[in-house]
Amino acid sequence: MTHTYQVSNITCGGCIAKVKGLLEKLPAVTAVSVDLEGQTQITMSRHVATADLQAALVDYPKYQLSEKSVVMPMKPAVVAEGDEARGFFETYKPILLILGYILLVTTAVQFSRPSFDWMQWMQHFMAGFFLIFSFFKLLNLKGFAESYAMYDVLAKKIPTWGYVYAFVELGLGIAYLIGYKPFMINSITVVVMSISIVGVLQSVLNKKKIQCACLGTVFNLPMSTVTIIEDALMIVMSAAMLLLA
Repeated sequence: MTHTYQVSNITCGGCIAKVKGLLEKLPAVTAVSVDLEGQTQITMSRHVATADLQAALVDYPKYQLSEKSVVMPMKPAVVAEGDEARGFFETYKPILLILGYILLVTTAVQFSRPSFDWMQWMQHFMAGFFLIFSFFKLLNLKGFAESYAMYDVLAKKIPTWGYVYAFVELGLGIAYLIGYKPFMINSITVVVMSISIVGVLQSVLNKKKIQCACLGTVFNLPMSTVTIIEDALMIVMSAAMLLLA
């Protein structure tokens, strides 16, 4: 996978050679390309935190490296200009259809019963949400983990969290489906989704044009307020079930 960064104070070929040589010493870095404008493309075998890349330049403080954009090999993480021209439904059709299916099925279950049980409806909705979303993440677990590490606050520091997170979602989905220890499961959901939404908020507020990893690498969905709403919905539902239990 290739990440694109910006390095300040690149003024000549000597600067390019120095920065390139220092970054190439990092174990996971397989290739480095630097131009006179400071745009630096780094190909790596596994995710390397931005702080670790900057640390490689610590002896030359005039070179400051910062994140710019991300390019994933299977699905471009940088949102193409054409995506911005597409309509809202066309852009987010996969996630809207998934949420629509879950909403339809869970609501139909309740209408088939004598009375509408809102608590059970939320429980089933969240079961469907986590099971389906974890399924898409597990289709390409490595790709998801690498993409997730580019914006999630915890995955940036602990890259293995991206791998664990997909299975956490799977476990939550099964737990909600069978009604296993509601208080514990809702508490875990509030904590996990609250951590997840921090990175999403930072990316959206900073207007980073990167791929949302919510559906793994299967669909190229841009990070936006839709992602915030998606995470916030899970937090609100799990918190509501905690308070109403």
